[in-house]
Amino acid sequence: MSIINAVVLGIIQGLTEFLPVSSSGHLVIAEHLLPGWQQTGIVFEVLLHLATLMAVIIFFRRDLSMLIKSLYTKTAEARRQRHLLLMIILATIPTGIIGLAGKKIFIGLFERLDVVGGMLLVTALLLWLAESPRAHKAGRDGNLVDAIIIGITQGLAIIPGISRSGSTISVAMMLGIEAEKAARFSFLISIPAISGAALLNFKEISNLPAEQLPASICGAIAALITGLAALKFLLMIIKKRRLRLFSIYCAIVGCGALLLAFAS
Repeated sequence: MSIINAVVLGIIQGLTEFLPVSSSGHLVIAEHLLPGWQQTGIVFEVLLHLATLMAVIIFFRRDLSMLIKSLYTKTAEARRQRHLLLMIILATIPTGIIGLAGKKIFIGLFERLDVVGGMLLVTALLLWLAESPRAHKAGRDGNLVDAIIIGITQGLAIIPGISRSGSTISVAMMLGIEAEKAARFSFLISIPAISGAALLNFKEISNLPAEQLPASICGAIAALITGLAALKFLLMIIKKRRLRLFSIYCAIVGCGALLLAFAS
């Protein structure tokens, strides 16, 4: 793998990991459209996931610092942060259960272009509904039941075509959680999710051939930089209530994937 290819893949990973368009869905479509396209090796994938994990940690470093400080302080704000931390833990439990139990079930779907197309339409619908009048009037912080529902949603996002960020943010907003808080919660619960996925394959890092190290590092740096940019851009889009732009995009790509699937 050349440095240029690694950087391009890193940019794609950094953008699609956080923008609500489904990175896995786009990879499946790429396999069907691009001659000679091959999935990247597991080692490179782990490095890219670690890079996007670092992007979330850097971007939300203040939020993470407040969560840690809440464990040894007794202010009213600390109590709110401990509540948020409990919500993150509760959301992570169903995500982990679905991810571990459903991996073998869902793995075959990564070859189904029709499934990707259908699930992209589901993502489009969720993003559209997130901008409903009810969601516009919402403004609460969220409770423990909300956390479990959002965690289940994140677990189901293992299905290619369902955007992790798009589905969790949309469901949170439809539950009545304020938009920016929904986005922050979505990305905070992505930290244990991405960490868990990376740790399961972390031992493979030692198998990285020395000659691929420069390209892999460049790809990871590209994923880190574009991931930070994607996070900032998405939060701006959410603040301006423009999620339906991504809804339209996912609908177009989803319909295209279905047409491609039925034509082949």
